[in-house]
Amino acid sequence: MIRDTTKYIAHVRQNQQGAYVVHKLKDHLLDVAHIADGFASAFGNPDWASLAGLWHDLGKYRPAFQAYIKSASGYDPEAHIEGGKGRVDHSTAGAIHAIEQLGSYGRILAYLIAGHHAGLTDWYSSETGNAALSVRLEQGEAKGWLDEVKRQSPPEDILHAPPPQTKPPGGKPESLHLWLRMLFSCLVDADFLDTEAFMNGEKAAMRAQYPDLAALLNLFNRHMGEKTATVKPTPVNSVRAQVLCECGERAMDGPGLFSLTVPTGGGKTLSSMAFALNHAVKYGKKRVIYAIPYTSIIEQTANVFREIFGEAVIEHHSNVAEIEPENETQKSRLACENWEAPIIVTTNVQLFESLFAAKPSRCRKLHNIVESVIVLDEAQLLPPDFLDPILAVLRDLSAYYGVTVVLCTATQPAFSPREGFGWRFEGLPGVQEIIADPDALYRDLKRVEVLLPEDFNVPETWEEIARRVKQHEQALAIVNRRDDARELAQLIPEAIHLSANLCGAHRAKRIAEIKAHLERKEPIRVISTQLIEAGVDVDFPVVYRAMTGLDSIAQAAGRCNREGKLYCGEVHIFIPPKPSPAGLLRKGEETAKELLDSYGGDPLTRTLFEKYFQLYYAKLNRLDKEGILPLLQQDARECKIQFRTAAQRFKLIDESDYAPMIVRYGDAEKWLGLLKAQGPERWLLRKLQRYTVTIPKDCHQRLLAGGDIEEVYPGIFAQYSDLIYDERLGFTGCSDTPMQPQGLII
Repeated sequence: MIRDTTKYIAHVRQNQQGAYVVHKLKDHLLDVAHIADGFASAFGNPDWASLAGLWHDLGKYRPAFQAYIKSASGYDPEAHIEGGKGRVDHSTAGAIHAIEQLGSYGRILAYLIAGHHAGLTDWYSSETGNAALSVRLEQGEAKGWLDEVKRQSPPEDILHAPPPQTKPPGGKPESLHLWLRMLFSCLVDADFLDTEAFMNGEKAAMRAQYPDLAALLNLFNRHMGEKTATVKPTPVNSVRAQVLCECGERAMDGPGLFSLTVPTGGGKTLSSMAFALNHAVKYGKKRVIYAIPYTSIIEQTANVFREIFGEAVIEHHSNVAEIEPENETQKSRLACENWEAPIIVTTNVQLFESLFAAKPSRCRKLHNIVESVIVLDEAQLLPPDFLDPILAVLRDLSAYYGVTVVLCTATQPAFSPREGFGWRFEGLPGVQEIIADPDALYRDLKRVEVLLPEDFNVPETWEEIARRVKQHEQALAIVNRRDDARELAQLIPEAIHLSANLCGAHRAKRIAEIKAHLERKEPIRVISTQLIEAGVDVDFPVVYRAMTGLDSIAQAAGRCNREGKLYCGEVHIFIPPKPSPAGLLRKGEETAKELLDSYGGDPLTRTLFEKYFQLYYAKLNRLDKEGILPLLQQDARECKIQFRTAAQRFKLIDESDYAPMIVRYGDAEKWLGLLKAQGPERWLLRKLQRYTVTIPKDCHQRLLAGGDIEEVYPGIFAQYSDLIYDERLGFTGCSDTPMQPQGLII
């Protein structure tokens, strides 16, 4: 007897009259397959994504699931989400069905289907503590679940859909993990969108209402035309106009890998956007993704673009604790973004951790990276400990997914493939430089003299450094640690203090004050950590910089005589009482000392940066510290990949010893009140991001125990005591707690 398959339910909601409305399971499977098919067409694998969509919720045909969703307490609108007490597994059956239908090739779909709620898992048992996919697929109980599904006679066109015929882009085993994540992204986003269309039609109707890139290019050209008409004809502005022109011309070159090597102050931000938009329109790219190394400047850059493009810009980063999958609800899903806007401004952490992620919420956006232009601002700050996997994924994105990459920096890192020092560096082959003569730019934009210490081994005291800084009416001093900034600022009471001990909103206010003082030519002294070096456009006649890596020295020089108003600015390099924190910063400092101690020329000569990075990488001698690539590639030929372990290890910032805290500064009180009343909605979390400070966990626990901070929502903590946040110095609650090096940097 043929069963009536229309009675099977995927989701359920209540309408305005309080009546239950059901989402038929067959409709959901077909619609998700159709949406995923469209997403994966961008990289040539619609059949794989479609089949994943058809089979991802086969387990919902199980009587146990149908009984659960129709429970005596009323239809449960969250029943379709796995995990949690009483909920029914509905993904394993489809994963086993994929293996039965496709043999070993079915493992591809098994990863996607089994993980579409809980996330991609490991093939083998691992350190993550999660059940291995290989074990899950072999459990007798799980195979019985598939038998239950079959007894319900699902539609034949779903259960026995034709096998896929397309092949992975490139066909290389070492690239399989990225392809699987791309397919996973297609499935997860399709599932979310189809579910959202049923559960929340009003929100669904608001999606994808953005202007195309051609319209945004017109807005950009109009803005730049107006800007050019009002700027003063100075030598610096002449160079910026030249850079902008060259970027527009070279945007007509075919897709691939590019570098944009321009000295600090040369207008890289807008010029790189000119390249990206012109290139995208010429070659039919879907969006521009602008990735920035520091959260401290993302808002500033996003505002620059938002002034031109309005709501077409999405700013995406996360400082507030993410909700774990087991706590996920429909409301918390709203905090998940899929990058469907035409211009994304994000962080390196968000971009690259997503490309190596396992969680559905992180992977959901990946298919929207396909056929995009990625601009990596300050590319020299890509973390060396993860450089091999990062460059590997950039190679694949460019070669197989239609992505054009622009490495944008004043201090171009040495990414050319090479062998030596006992190891092989794959790098990025075939990178094309956008600027015809970078050396001429460096000569034309030389505006400072870098004054090196007489002896690199003799440190100065903070009192001596403070005395030197106070000799100037306008001066900027940049140090390597938060504690250093606080100590030096206390010796110069009139100085403005700037560090990550201030929340984002507080830093933004301070930066605005600094710019206003400079504009009015008023006396001002600023003590800052290195956060001021990347993207903060300030112009001091004198800069003092604690000894550091050569790239940071160049960035500090970019805050000196930036507009070329002086004949020559001064950048004083000093040896601080303590060296840089142990680790990468210390390696950079040691490398720069070694290079400059015997060098008699200009430290900002462009060719010196390549020597610096070659020596720096050689000192590290490992560019995949956590062993990410072996986890993803070693057994990829058999489609046995350790997704979950790789994702847990791939953390560009190790936050295991740190925790975010919302401080009660500015409007934070108002937003915290809404958080307590409404819960963590996406727009609200984004508001609260501007009021967070990251502190050591031991200090966090001590302050919590002492009542100085409180848990305002599960996993989200906020300041309670007025004594731990200062108007000038920001967070002061750990003044007697030694902070670890990583927490002191920015």
